[in-house]
Amino acid sequence: MITLKSPTEVAKMRRAARVVAEVLESMRKWVKPGVTTGELDSLAETLIHERNAIPSFKGYPPGSENPFPSSICASVNEELVHGIPGPRVLHEGDIISIDVGAILDDYHGDAAVTIPVGQISPDAQRLLEVTEGALYAGIAAARVGNRSGDISAAIQAYVEGRGYNVVREYTGHGIGRQMHEDPQIPNYGQPGRGVRLRKGMTVALEPMVLAGDSSVKVMDDHWTVASRDGELTAHFEHSIAVTDGDAEILTRM
Repeated sequence: MITLKSPTEVAKMRRAARVVAEVLESMRKWVKPGVTTGELDSLAETLIHERNAIPSFKGYPPGSENPFPSSICASVNEELVHGIPGPRVLHEGDIISIDVGAILDDYHGDAAVTIPVGQISPDAQRLLEVTEGALYAGIAAARVGNRSGDISAAIQAYVEGRGYNVVREYTGHGIGRQMHEDPQIPNYGQPGRGVRLRKGMTVALEPMVLAGDSSVKVMDDHWTVASRDGELTAHFEHSIAVTDGDAEILTRM
């Protein structure tokens, strides 16, 4: 069931989203050659707790055989999403997707950015620009009266029109008291299809883009999703609220 959020609930979500935005802003400053993904995770967890929030991802989903062990997802180069932080050292020219979720006052915020490590290649830079552009194309389509398929189609058209591919197996999603709520919002689709957008809907849009083929694989850690052909990938995400006008980007600083 899709739950429309009241102004009070959206205000609470803004606070959780602010935590996420501040952590990602710190990640941009800390990402550099020689840093490990585990060090970034430790910093993020400290920042989240300092703001009286709880990491959304750590231990998710509760009761599963393989709950996610860390506070952020750190996915490097060909790793698309759900990378587990650890001893991996970042090198000049890498790109790293960092996904952060936080719970504050029982509401979630969720956002992601892909960050260059030092100087990166022109091809990697263009991939980042296209993926972020696709996110804002999707946000522009998130208007009252449109449908979820309009968001999906906008993202797909932006990405594929620039020579890249979107992942098919993983989607954006509703967000609120739960990290994942209805509706699911794929990064591909047809305009005019899907759920009608209404004021008070809160969703996380997250284009996941591949420089090569769209096929992906899950690694042996049961979490990390990587491009099957080893080509670069990128991931950007914002939590937003549908309003009477332009969507409100909750996780923007």
